Amino acid sequence: MARQRKRVATGDPTPPFLKKDEKPPLLHRKEKKKKKMDIGKIFINISIGLCIVSLIWFFYALYMRSSLAKRVVTLHPSPRVLDANSTNALVSPDRFWGSYRPQVYFGMKTRSPRSIVTGMMWMNQFSEVMDVNLRHTCEQGDHLQGYGWLMHDGMNFGVQEIREKNFTLTTEFVKRVGGDHGGDWTWRVTAKQHSSAPKPAVISLMFYAAADTQGSLEAHVEEKERLASITGVSEELGSFKITFQKPAAGDLKSPKYASYNYLHTRTTGLEKLTDIVKHSLNQRFVFNPPSGERRVYIAVDNNKPPFQHKQQKTHIDPRTEGDFVVHQVTVQMPFQMEVLFESASFRTRHNHLVGPIMTQELERRKAEFDAKFEKTFGLESKGYSQAYIKFGKASLSNMLGGMGYFFGQSVVQSSYNDQPLLYPEGALYTAVPSRSFFPRGFLWDEGFHQLLLSKWDPQVTREAVSHWVDLMNIEGWIPREQILGDEARSKVPSEFVIQRNENANPPTLFLALQELIEQFSLNPDSTELQPTLPFLRRLYPRLKTWFEWYNTTQLGPWPNSYRWRGRDKDTNLFLNPKTLTSGLDDYPRASHPSAQERHVDLRCWMALSSGIMAQIAKLLGEPHQDYESTHKVLTDNNLLNELHWSEQLRAFGDYGNHTQDVSLQQEKMYINHGHQRQQITRLVRSVRKAPKLQYVNALGYVSLFPFLLQVLQPDSPKMEHILRDMKDPRKLWTTYGLRSLSKADPLYMKRNTEHDAPYWRGAVWININYLAVRALHHYSNIPGTYQKQAASLYEELRTNIIINVYRQYAETGYIWEQYNDATGRGQGSHPFTGWSALTLLMMAEQY
Repeated sequence: MARQRKRVATGDPTPPFLKKDEKPPLLHRKEKKKKKMDIGKIFINISIGLCIVSLIWFFYALYMRSSLAKRVVTLHPSPRVLDANSTNALVSPDRFWGSYRPQVYFGMKTRSPRSIVTGMMWMNQFSEVMDVNLRHTCEQGDHLQGYGWLMHDGMNFGVQEIREKNFTLTTEFVKRVGGDHGGDWTWRVTAKQHSSAPKPAVISLMFYAAADTQGSLEAHVEEKERLASITGVSEELGSFKITFQKPAAGDLKSPKYASYNYLHTRTTGLEKLTDIVKHSLNQRFVFNPPSGERRVYIAVDNNKPPFQHKQQKTHIDPRTEGDFVVHQVTVQMPFQMEVLFESASFRTRHNHLVGPIMTQELERRKAEFDAKFEKTFGLESKGYSQAYIKFGKASLSNMLGGMGYFFGQSVVQSSYNDQPLLYPEGALYTAVPSRSFFPRGFLWDEGFHQLLLSKWDPQVTREAVSHWVDLMNIEGWIPREQILGDEARSKVPSEFVIQRNENANPPTLFLALQELIEQFSLNPDSTELQPTLPFLRRLYPRLKTWFEWYNTTQLGPWPNSYRWRGRDKDTNLFLNPKTLTSGLDDYPRASHPSAQERHVDLRCWMALSSGIMAQIAKLLGEPHQDYESTHKVLTDNNLLNELHWSEQLRAFGDYGNHTQDVSLQQEKMYINHGHQRQQITRLVRSVRKAPKLQYVNALGYVSLFPFLLQVLQPDSPKMEHILRDMKDPRKLWTTYGLRSLSKADPLYMKRNTEHDAPYWRGAVWININYLAVRALHHYSNIPGTYQKQAASLYEELRTNIIINVYRQYAETGYIWEQYNDATGRGQGSHPFTGWSALTLLMMAEQY
């Protein structure tokens, strides 16, 4: 300002537009003021602009978050692999009706979303223990001596045995296709007393039909309490009739005395059927045979007030009610009775499928099954005894009889969702691992299931794989555990219900696809295999997205490395945080989960998948070079060694932030219990030595994956170490199969938490042993340094597994989830006729 005044005083000419009485200093003050105002306006404009940009960015971020949040429940845009009508009665009449309710001991439904369901319950009468021992859903707590399908062809018929302590129930069904709605079927139930039973048992069989939100059922009662038949109508079945024959002696000719009861009520959910029946039971009915004592028995009472679920007392169930009709027959053993379902649209039937007609049809189907089984697996020609052949048939039949058809919505969540969302409604036709403990679909189990089923019926595999892949979302993610519908959800602990879209599962469906491709390549003119090529063409767009999803969401920290997401984060409570997504649950990984981990098993799964993607692309005439390049990199043994070979362990392994010096220690803590503080103890992890980035020196199944999935070159020097470790009884070898974790490992058979017993820490698992036998067979057929060693190990391991799994089945009545590495005893869930049934493929030497 001083310099400005000086300049004016030294004679600067007065601007021509100023008047004479105007003072220059005032002008300059105004100019300065004007400049300040201009600068202020600029700042205001900038501020307004920044606010506008911030608002735009804010709303854009909201939009993007909203858009990303919706992606988890947005289905893949490509055409579905299966046509919407592919499972209905007109398109697929042979497979329309089936035993698609693996969670119950005996029941049938159709492959339609809201099917009428049928089933059977039973209970003992006059038992010494006053307990309503109602059997319905498959429960390990029922302590049955055994149950499972002895014969089942997956389509036309099935024969099952259910062994109680004092008696055996044989349940049989056979179908006859006709009309527009799937045709007819008949059940036959035969009850026989065990010779060791103290006296003839009296039991009640309860046959039922239930409408799942649509359709109607009408009960037709004769002789006051005997339900003679049920008539009904539904959208997918049209009109139909279910007739209940009277019980008779074993020849079905001599009638037996029986007492009858029935129940006709309503239900809002199939998961409530057992509770409804239990609630309706009343001990006021009299069993009065002509040549026996009068006794009061327990039966369903149609006059009792309707069942109200405990949650309904406070919450109104919004679901539509459906009819539920039960026919109870109480009879003394031995006896036999039949239930006949007839479709009104089947007008050309010449007779009813009951009595001798049913017997004739059943025997014809059994003969066809036996012939096809031998043609497919050749056990008789291999010299197996009839006992082993019967076991082999049961292994296949239980997997086929464990096929389920589910419909509903998964509960899912992504990192962009504050709360879980319902996935779009979908259907799933799949095998289940265990009817009692895991009666639902699991992604990585299904690939193993279909290795067996594709040998028997490739169409089952094509349809099952299609159903799974049609559940894919726009990202390429498939929820790994399918809990569809309220009935399925009722069997799952709440902490396992929500599926998160960053979590993968081993892509074992590629194993099934590999099998279909090999079958087609060997016999392209086969009528049975003709649909494979069009199936692969419809599947391919979704397969590309699925493969890409793994290659973006499961990448590791180094090029060409991979890392499972979804490890347990609460490291304080776990001896070694689980990796459920890998399928190997508590198998030891890096002790401290981090983004620096590299998982060798996932890398090998991607090597396998890339090779099969290249095969499919070639077969379809699609570009395949990128898949071949990926496969070449992932099967490069030098890169594999660089990322995963531990010189210290002389084995392949994971890499991550790890220490072996951990243990579970008791910790005292206080909790508020009402108005009092209560001291409790719990087990927490103690870390005695800080972790560091290093190889995870755990020798077990994960170490074998380059060998199991045949990534390892047959002449690799690493083969020597792998074969030696497999055969070492101090490490992996047992006379019952390969144990999951080396006996020398610090975590061998160690609990993971206070409540988690060891799972994949020593027990023998059949799916991985199958891969080991398969790999040994592969390497034993390639000339080289290790050919003889692989061949010898192949024969010994295969024989050990077959003998032990059969022996446990013969002794216990079950095929088991896993086998004790010290005794060979079956343990875990049972029956487990998912991947444990792969024993049949080892018997047949089909890999």
